[in-house]
Amino acid sequence: MDFFPIFLDVKNRTSLVIGGGEIAARKVTLLLKAQGKIRVVSPQLCPELQSALDKGLIEHLAREYRSDDLEDAYLVIAATDNSEVNQQVSEQAKARHLPVNVVDQPELCTFITPSIIDRSPVVAAISTGGASPVLARLIRSRLETLIPAGYGRLAEFANRFRDKVKARFDNSSDRRMFWEKILQSGVAERIFSGHLEEAEVSMERALEASGEHESIGEVYLVGGGPGDPDLLTFRALRLMQQADVVVYDRLVAAPVLEMTRRDAERIYVGKERDQHAMRQEEINQLLVDLAKQGKRVVRLKGGDPFIFGRGGEEIDTLSAEGVPFQVVPAITAASGCAAYSGIPLTHRDYAQSVTFVTGHLKDGSINLNWNQLAQPHQTVVFYMGLVGLPVITRKLIEHGVPPEMPIALIQQGTTEKQRVFTGTLSNIQEIVDREQPKPPTLIIVGEVVKLQEKLSWYKTPDVPRSGATSPIGPDVTLATSGDPS
Repeated sequence: MDFFPIFLDVKNRTSLVIGGGEIAARKVTLLLKAQGKIRVVSPQLCPELQSALDKGLIEHLAREYRSDDLEDAYLVIAATDNSEVNQQVSEQAKARHLPVNVVDQPELCTFITPSIIDRSPVVAAISTGGASPVLARLIRSRLETLIPAGYGRLAEFANRFRDKVKARFDNSSDRRMFWEKILQSGVAERIFSGHLEEAEVSMERALEASGEHESIGEVYLVGGGPGDPDLLTFRALRLMQQADVVVYDRLVAAPVLEMTRRDAERIYVGKERDQHAMRQEEINQLLVDLAKQGKRVVRLKGGDPFIFGRGGEEIDTLSAEGVPFQVVPAITAASGCAAYSGIPLTHRDYAQSVTFVTGHLKDGSINLNWNQLAQPHQTVVFYMGLVGLPVITRKLIEHGVPPEMPIALIQQGTTEKQRVFTGTLSNIQEIVDREQPKPPTLIIVGEVVKLQEKLSWYKTPDVPRSGATSPIGPDVTLATSGDPS
């Protein structure tokens, strides 16, 4: 190692910062988080430092650096654009055996400031020894996805129970094994989701049971998003990686499913029109049974679980059975498909509202409030509406929507297989008959569809565009938006 990793306690100690620019301000921000007393030496201050001074957070000496500025300093940071001053600060601080950092000049430093992941009191630091600060930041960004913001609360929780655990286990190895189980259990997840009282009850039970976990597991209702695994939330990915069982739908994209833990049991419960692998009531009970076996269960759904995903029915059953659960929202089909196809759902010149509706009801009918859906200056998004498309277009026209109203069909959006079909209410069925799009396909109706060709940005790999056209532009675009919700 080029540098020995160490954490310094700067609370109520004077940290001397020479320099008043933006780089100095970044260092001051970190020192303030560590509750240090900060003295800045610089003829002028950037707006950020001036604001800190106005708030009484720092002391400012409005002049050039002098050697006697080091008198009561605990550590020193030089962040000026004058190499001679930086050199002078380094030499004089070293002569006084003071820790000194000269920004972007590791050869002048006795310590360096790493990239930091702050989950106080948990703090992780990444350093390349000054070789590549950008690489350190990239590594930090990857680790950020693996360390939830709630880890600070988890550390504080663990600290409160340290004495009890120590009293319960005489052997340090037993204590370590107990903590390893607890910190990867439902106790931790309840802290992350804000259920601190439940976490404390579970912790007490675990201690009383000689370190064994409580018998009941937990269900994570996770939105898998529209198809592109890069759109998963940090929390979704973390829970998918630790679940013992994955209960998943037909609309979960294969790359998203592959993000789950490799050795987890996978149970398919997908439903197609009139073809259900498992009835909803059976799915609800399955989740309860698995959790009561002590398993951590991810209920993985395409899109968002609370938008036409029947997530509410599932957690209603879990709640009635006393099974702990979390809900992890996701980018829903409408948002994902629209974004990847270049169709803004609202636009000041075209639509001031957006409505989400399902293309078929529980009994297979399409009994919607057509008068409301036919209002001008709005965008209407139909989920699961491909089979009912003839009824949808006919009803909208009957209720006053112009036949030339633009419409888009987005198949397998946000994935490399996405296709976008654009036309009008009057001719979209001809395009469907010719192109034969397959579910899952989302339908967007509204003037905003006119922007699709202009704002299209996502291109599916190695797939050429069709040259065919419709009254409002290309009627097939193999490069813009979609989503399997």
